[in-house]
Amino acid sequence: MKLYMFQCGIIKTLKHLITMGRGVGQPFDVPVPFFLIVHPKGNVLFDTGNALAAARDKVKHWGANIVKTSDPIMKEDDYVVAQLAEIGMTPADITHVIFSHLHLDHAGGTGEFANATYYVQRAEMQYAHKSDSAQAGAYIQADIDKPQLKWHLLNGLQDDYYDVFGDGELQIVFTPGHAPGSQALLVNLKKWGTTLLTGDSVYTEEILNEDVLPGLMYSETDTVQSIKKIRDLRRDKGVRIITGHDPFAWTKFKLAPAYYE
Repeated sequence: MKLYMFQCGIIKTLKHLITMGRGVGQPFDVPVPFFLIVHPKGNVLFDTGNALAAARDKVKHWGANIVKTSDPIMKEDDYVVAQLAEIGMTPADITHVIFSHLHLDHAGGTGEFANATYYVQRAEMQYAHKSDSAQAGAYIQADIDKPQLKWHLLNGLQDDYYDVFGDGELQIVFTPGHAPGSQALLVNLKKWGTTLLTGDSVYTEEILNEDVLPGLMYSETDTVQSIKKIRDLRRDKGVRIITGHDPFAWTKFKLAPAYYE
């Protein structure tokens, strides 16, 4: 397998919205990652970054209130389709899309990959379409309301460590808390070692290593349990953890067209 890392621009936000109670009011620019895993049985995206519309008219697409605290800074060339083209990959080549969750900076490319099966937690899909949800502003219906796509809904702990290809190489790990259907992806790379892509289950290494909560949570109890689960994977199995929006940790990795095996 090959693991490619991409960055779909940045979000200009505030530190305390990433680490609760720390850096109150402090400007904090975070990367917007998405990932491609090339497996012998298919090409898998983990998240799709921001929508192209966020590069063209972010206030119209995301809304003024969201942009006020989470301002997407991206060019059209940062969009998932454009970046995949740089490594010779077309939307038709993508066979699987796995969403860490359906927030606006993770599911912006929904619908671009007509041949793919889309993996999301059932609880996440249901919550994303509830207009009265506490996180309603984080879900852009124009991005995710795509019933014509092939959706594969997972059922929480019942489907925990879901084996995408049946060979143990890619497993979807249920990690709720940030959102009701947050999930991570365990990638068993032969040379680089087993790696967990956390999405927003863990924003930063500061949260992973210290007793600090993320600034945005659906459930504090679930968040704490999921962070413990991820820490246990690192401690007990030596799993490398790649957090969701860490501007400092992100600089340690090589981005596409480079890749890890």
